[in-house]
Amino acid sequence: QVQLVESGGGLVQPGGSLRLSCAASGSIFSIYAMGWYRQAPGKQRELVGAITSGGSIDYADSVKGRFTISRDKAKNTVYLQMNSLKPEDTAVYYCRAQGPTASYWGQGTQVTVSS
Repeated sequence: QVQLVESGGGLVQPGGSLRLSCAASGSIFSIYAMGWYRQAPGKQRELVGAITSGGSIDYADSVKGRFTISRDKAKNTVYLQMNSLKPEDTAVYYCRAQGPTASYWGQGTQVTVSS
């Protein structure tokens, strides 16, 4: 089992920045990729970006150049730095850990971009 705890969400004005954190615990040795997803009201959950155990990172086109994924292996934590935020970035953001036979989700953290 893997436990994920997200933090860092909140209310920010358009053009502002936030950094989300996802702290992992449990059987993390089995995890080979970590991803950030988001779900806006009335919409399907979508992939924002992901990082593999080897360090490869990919992003959705909608956030390229604005969002950055990083990790701190010593802290078992993955980060999502979000810059130049837009109202359409408003959503609940989730962290996901992918293992060989199962995936795990955090509880989500709300990000609201509004003036």
